[in-house]
Amino acid sequence: MESEHPQAETLDADRMVIALVDDDRNILTTVSIALQAEGYSTRVYSDGETALAALLQNPPDLAIFDIKMPKMDGMELLRRLREHSPLPVIFLTSKDHEEDEQAGFEMGADDYIAKPFSLRLLLARIRAILRRSDALRPFPADEIVDDPVGEVIERGRLRMDPSRHQVTWADIPVSLTVTEFLLLEALAARPGVIKSRNQLMDAAYPDDVFVDDRTVDSHVKRMRRKFRSVDPQFGAIETLYGAGYSFTDG
Repeated sequence: MESEHPQAETLDADRMVIALVDDDRNILTTVSIALQAEGYSTRVYSDGETALAALLQNPPDLAIFDIKMPKMDGMELLRRLREHSPLPVIFLTSKDHEEDEQAGFEMGADDYIAKPFSLRLLLARIRAILRRSDALRPFPADEIVDDPVGEVIERGRLRMDPSRHQVTWADIPVSLTVTEFLLLEALAARPGVIKSRNQLMDAAYPDDVFVDDRTVDSHVKRMRRKFRSVDPQFGAIETLYGAGYSFTDG
């Protein structure tokens, strides 16, 4: 069940909410206290099974998962969450092998931090993702938007609406995470122009938060899979080996 630890949740409705999922009580307590000191509300869960039901029923603004947990590990939790939600997710885990990081990104994680970790680094990553997520927060369908996030992008069969965080390919919805959306927007904004991995990292991580090349490659790989699930012939995101990526609307 959801933790009843006194630091588990603050009551300020104006605060952004972060869910922590980890079977290590010390991690839950330490991170929860640090987040609350930064002005966030927190909810904590000690296993993935309990967390999944809560995250779907009452989504927070961001979630942080450990990988190794009882009942349901972080990888399975993310896989099942991604069937229903693009909720921003950071993996926080003692596993630091490249294959685990790769798998996490390919399943739809927005970021990955290995234990032992710096609270300062974690807070920087959280702030970066929440700023990106807030900028792409959908508006209600009947709300008049005086200052839209960005103009609708239409490139061949692709349509992106930043103000609603909506993407379609040949009129079929494609669900993207915050990071994936920003990477695709950077590519589609200038079809045919090669974007280096550094340029794409700057587009998706504009707050001087360090990520390596594998991060961009993993997000692009997952984006392609999503588009190919609705169009097996999808090839609009091209790889220019040694240079980066480009978008073609042909």
